[in-house]
Amino acid sequence: MLCALLKIEHQWIHIDILKGESKTAAFLAKNSNGKIPLLETPDGTCLAESNAILNYLASESSLLPRDAMQRAKVLQWQFFEQYSHEPFIAVARYINIYLSLPKARQQEYQDLQAGGHKALAVMEKQLLATDFLVGNTLSIADISLYGYTHVAEEGGFDLNQYPGILAWCKRIESMPGYINMQDSEL
Repeated sequence: MLCALLKIEHQWIHIDILKGESKTAAFLAKNSNGKIPLLETPDGTCLAESNAILNYLASESSLLPRDAMQRAKVLQWQFFEQYSHEPFIAVARYINIYLSLPKARQQEYQDLQAGGHKALAVMEKQLLATDFLVGNTLSIADISLYGYTHVAEEGGFDLNQYPGILAWCKRIESMPGYINMQDSEL
């Protein structure tokens, strides 16, 4: 989505983690951690981790503030995404959608709900006060959190409880250059 918003020419290569495509020798040579996403630049340099990629691609754009405190707030939300949001919302979604909620993981799925709702409540509080996570301008903090938030219902999280988040999703989806991220996570 960031490439579309910034009009960055790129080639998307789908890596199917369920088929082990991120564990092949060729992929591991580019990212020894064996995880997606992975950015490979034209000179062959590889960069892993979604938020590192977003920071790199947005480094010269208005989506990454120049002001030190505003930039730190972007990072604050990106750390929040990695430690307080993704471990609950993305994992619940994965268990439900990609593993078809197997009996052996139903308790884990249920246990993830409280943490996911806590993360959504933190976002909701901010988004009732400002249009975007770092004030009233879109930043890569929003893109970081939009990824799994807009599909949180697939992990059992009813977004109707969070009108601020729903309005935020609509604001992002109305941005010039927006593309649907659905199904691009795996």
